Amino acid sequence: MTSTIKETKVTKRKPAEEIGIVASDKMQKTIVVSLIRRVKHAKYGKYFTKTKRVKAHDEKNEAKIGDQVLIVESRPISKDKRYALKQILRKA
Repeated sequence: MTSTIKETKVTKRKPAEEIGIVASDKMQKTIVVSLIRRVKHAKYGKYFTKTKRVKAHDEKNEAKIGDQVLIVESRPISKDKRYALKQILRKA
């Protein structure tokens, strides 16, 4: 019997990027970002908004409430933080 080992090519996926609005900047080096998306109801067809609030790492404390920011998925930084601030798109 010969054992064959399959070589599989592991491809690293690109980290997810999200655009959202800063809801809170009260913590040190952390911002809370509201990710808003519009979803169509499966049965009735009406569109409604869903909001998800995530914590993102802001190393320089430069984002303020109301800013539109681009956050990128990163390694777990703390218990709740899974995103990091990439850039501020529009100041409030």
